Amino acid sequence: MLKLVIGDKQLSSWSLRPWMLLRHLGLPFEEIRLPLDTSRFRDEIGRYSPSRRVPVLLDDGLVVWDSLAICEYLNERAGGAGWPADASARAQARSISAEMHSGFAAMRTAWSLRAADRGLDVPLDAAARADVERIDALWCDCLARHAGRDAWLFGRRYGIADAMYAPVVLRFNTYGASLSTAAQAYVDRAMADPHLLDWIEGARRELADEGRPPEHP
Repeated sequence: MLKLVIGDKQLSSWSLRPWMLLRHLGLPFEEIRLPLDTSRFRDEIGRYSPSRRVPVLLDDGLVVWDSLAICEYLNERAGGAGWPADASARAQARSISAEMHSGFAAMRTAWSLRAADRGLDVPLDAAARADVERIDALWCDCLARHAGRDAWLFGRRYGIADAMYAPVVLRFNTYGASLSTAAQAYVDRAMADPHLLDWIEGARRELADEGRPPEHP
């Protein structure tokens, strides 16, 4: 069985991406969670990950690290179901996924992932606001071209592009991003997804184990 090594569900945005794809593709896997910034993480991560980072996927002796590389591997395991079938849509999906993988540093720095928290007020500087506007525009373009209302970014099937932006959905929900109507509808749809809700519940359990509730100012 596939094994996915992840960090805290409250904090680990990169872990969320392949976890969500595994769930939506229906690929059975064992979840191994190592709490970040702990002695356990430092002691155990080397057993799993050559980069000493999460996430990392284990498959019968094969080790795949980096979230996008894991998603590509899962796409192959699922017969290409992670990307759109149409070549032009697939190219666009890969482009926006790569942009997420390497970009939006200002927004990600200002709005760290806090999956179970809501209503946090953290102002953005100009660079971070530009990141939010760019993501809004990307989503609107994808939805207009390939999906429309009540759909994922490239149609009725959840894909790698959606998984890559899942932590952004949580950030926008936590910090109350000001979005266009179409982008907010996408956030609302994603926030109703049972797999994402399951991840959030896992984050709540982590906080409960630490003796602190989620923040809801």
